[in-house]
Amino acid sequence: MSISSRPGTYTSDPDEHRRFLLLGRAAIESMQRLRIAPDIVHVHDWATAIVPLYLKTMYAWDQLFARTKTVLTIHNIGYQGTFGTEILKDLNPIGTHYFDGEDLRNGRVNLLKTGLVHAHELTTVSPTYAREIQTPEYGYGLDGLLRMRSGELTGILNGVDYSLWNPATDKHLAADLSGKAVNKAALLNAVGLAPAAQAPVLGIVSRLAHQKGLDLLFDPLPTLLNRRDFRFVLLGSGEPKYEEYFGNLVSRYPGRVAFYSGHQEKLAHLIEAGADMFVMPSRYEPCGLNQMYSLKYGTIPVVRKTGGLADTVEMYNPSTGRGNGVVFDHFTAEGLQWGLEAAMNLYQQPMHWRQMMLNGMSADFSWGVEGARYVALYRRLVH
Repeated sequence: MSISSRPGTYTSDPDEHRRFLLLGRAAIESMQRLRIAPDIVHVHDWATAIVPLYLKTMYAWDQLFARTKTVLTIHNIGYQGTFGTEILKDLNPIGTHYFDGEDLRNGRVNLLKTGLVHAHELTTVSPTYAREIQTPEYGYGLDGLLRMRSGELTGILNGVDYSLWNPATDKHLAADLSGKAVNKAALLNAVGLAPAAQAPVLGIVSRLAHQKGLDLLFDPLPTLLNRRDFRFVLLGSGEPKYEEYFGNLVSRYPGRVAFYSGHQEKLAHLIEAGADMFVMPSRYEPCGLNQMYSLKYGTIPVVRKTGGLADTVEMYNPSTGRGNGVVFDHFTAEGLQWGLEAAMNLYQQPMHWRQMMLNGMSADFSWGVEGARYVALYRRLVH
């Protein structure tokens, strides 16, 4: 089987490590052949985390890289690229002393950890996540190392491509944001739910995975559906227990709950534009993009205070008119239910709801803003 011809980017194939070690070497040797002397080599996650060590050892002889600095970005520390020590034969002639001794004694090599040790600078995808991964709760065993390197660790939000996520130009919508009600009606019609001109629509677009905290919905959602008039639309696929639960919920609440298993780009855009609230109860969320899309589309995010959600969504304060969403602190069903009810109560107050929408729509999380932070980091490294 070809090293690159696989059904997905990541696999459980026995040569998985070799595929990404080769990617790192191919990148370096392409620069050699093209005689490119980079100021910065920026790598991402475990899949390319070996590159800083390659440059420090196997390719240290080449003066092309004499001034090169390396940056490693952690997108999700839960994925570390841990393999058995048998992969060391594919890392020759790098000496074993460059790898964590305790890991070697336990028969493993952790590629992300190796990158965290050897890269000049570390970044992750939000300021709050940069702090969280230095704690045992969120660090997945690497918190001690990250605390040691805290002086070289920076959190920078991912940026949004507003050429793709802009209600004024979005080709997937029934109308631009001036037609929010039109998009709401189009969404409900697309998923076969009853019209709800006065009732709010709650939307989710998500992987159905443990990280996303969807377990928190299992008790509050039926409770609220029995108590309040609203619609719930979910687009996503993943772990069977979630697919089974939300599939059953559709049967229990016909005309009020819709679940589309899989992904459909048009429907994802329509949920962002047509829903009144977008729910993200994440266990942890390194950055998150959907809450930023929601803000631009005038859809109020209801989020847990973690990672990039905490950095982009501010709890609305009716006294001051500040804030752009609803934020709950505790990762509990009670916390989520409080957040959903707070949002529904605000929905009944049009003046405050409109102010929240305007606050969110005015935020700028474009790459023009976030990219400038990377440029500043690069300049600091090379000067």
